[in-house]
Amino acid sequence: MGPVKKIDISKYLVVGPENTKGRPVATIIKDAVNAGFTCIQIRSKVASAKELIGLTRHAAEAIEEAGKSQEVALLVNDRLDIVLAARKQGIKVDGIHVGQTDIPVNVCREYLGEDSIVGLSARADELFEYIKTEDVSQLDYFGVGPLRETQTKPDCGLGKDGKVITRSLADIAKISEISSIPVVVGGGVKLADIPSLAQTGVDGFFVVSAVTEADNPKQEATNLVKAWNSYKSRKRQLTKQLTPPN
Repeated sequence: MGPVKKIDISKYLVVGPENTKGRPVATIIKDAVNAGFTCIQIRSKVASAKELIGLTRHAAEAIEEAGKSQEVALLVNDRLDIVLAARKQGIKVDGIHVGQTDIPVNVCREYLGEDSIVGLSARADELFEYIKTEDVSQLDYFGVGPLRETQTKPDCGLGKDGKVITRSLADIAKISEISSIPVVVGGGVKLADIPSLAQTGVDGFFVVSAVTEADNPKQEATNLVKAWNSYKSRKRQLTKQLTPPN
């Protein structure tokens, strides 16, 4: 079975064993996918290579069990070696997500092929410049954040001076406007943020703890999906009403 043809980053979950309050990563993923999440990223700074391959296998199985292997993309954060090793074992992994200080995008593309997905988190202090000046032809989407400081990833948005640069809604709207590729926003995102985030024009939101550390992950995932879909549905209806007939 080939990779997902076109990535849908509208409802994007990032998860690793350090984020689940001791619950199985695969169970959280299964709940999120069944609730309507469209993209899953495995990210862990504590798991061994063997554990990461196992997590990737369990994630792929959870997506397959939900019947969504051709709709929901499975990505691995940072670790090109894990993607390659998992694929060697017959695990369906659709691609990788890297930062500017990780393995270069062109190297990821060379090893993973044109059919794979490559996403990038640009450095917070260089984001506007990067989006305007860099060649994004090798990328499928940008990850942008944080919306606010988050304990899940304390170094998210760190500038050169060591201070966290958070992103205002105006910043996010500008990024969405100038980017030639899809943009997904996260970093401390909660249910109450979804309507205002959706209004910025970005292509999606990503969350970690809002789902992975929730008392009821499936319910929280469902609430987030409904909130995003509800806004987008209203916008489509409004656009239809405002479009003059031929």
